Amino acid sequence: MSRYTRFLPDRFTLLLVTTVIIASLVPAHGQGLVAFDWITNLAIALLFFLHGARLSREAIIAGALHWRLHLTVFSATFIMFPVLGVALKPVLEPLVTPELYTGILFLCCLPATVQSAIAFTSMARGNVPAAVCSASASSLLGIFLTPLLAGTVVVASANVSMSFDAVGKIMLQLLLPFVLGQIMRRWVGAWVHKRKSVLKFVDQGSILLVVYTAFSEAVNEGLWRNTPIPALIGLVVCCAVLLALALLGCVILGKVFKFDIADRITLLFGGSKKSLATGIPMAQVIFAGQAVGAIVLPLMLFHQIQLMVCAVLAARFAKRPH
Repeated sequence: MSRYTRFLPDRFTLLLVTTVIIASLVPAHGQGLVAFDWITNLAIALLFFLHGARLSREAIIAGALHWRLHLTVFSATFIMFPVLGVALKPVLEPLVTPELYTGILFLCCLPATVQSAIAFTSMARGNVPAAVCSASASSLLGIFLTPLLAGTVVVASANVSMSFDAVGKIMLQLLLPFVLGQIMRRWVGAWVHKRKSVLKFVDQGSILLVVYTAFSEAVNEGLWRNTPIPALIGLVVCCAVLLALALLGCVILGKVFKFDIADRITLLFGGSKKSLATGIPMAQVIFAGQAVGAIVLPLMLFHQIQLMVCAVLAARFAKRPH
């Protein structure tokens, strides 16, 4: 039996599945959902503060200057994904409704998620400084590129509105705590280095909070009751196929450019993800007056699938020899 144990899910994956089940049965709503949003935001801010306190300035500068890796991640996020969404139309569109396929195309135009990409990169022992720079820049660029891509790929018109609110949120929630951690590094850096279990707990805890909060919002929006069962099953298949091809594309790009294992991990988790937190507010602006619920449903499902799959991958990478 021991030779089959490596195929069994690890404890964190089981926690992730349990969180999804709890969110489906007992979703947070009303003031409870607002409270979980605040707790999640605080946990993410703490995560970035600890990463800022842990990382040396030399490592951050090296990560920021790793332009080949950043360009590859941006290409996967803003070029590979839209191309896949359009090229796979004959395969994906028959499986879902027209509104859901529009949502799939919109999903392909979004920037990468920040907190979970960095958390998974950290868990998998990838290049965290590069992940911080790449994921944060992706979200900032996405504020401008996503409406333009959506106007070209989805709406067939570049004349769309753009929201700049997310820029301030990224600065306040992610970059500011990271900078504060860097400033406080001389006083708390040694303490953080000696207590790696604290950073691991915050990494995993922030992911579980994001999963519960996001899935609660999806359930409250009628995730299980407003979509026909065949279309919902087809949508799951579409999201799984899209994620599998994106992961495969990132693996191939990593080998083509001959990145080391740490950089390939950063590319894998940074280039294959899409941001739910950025996508839903953007959808409300870009598709104002339309059935936004059906358009963001593919993003909701893709978000959950990517977290589940990447949790398993991160756990596998974490077990490799140092």
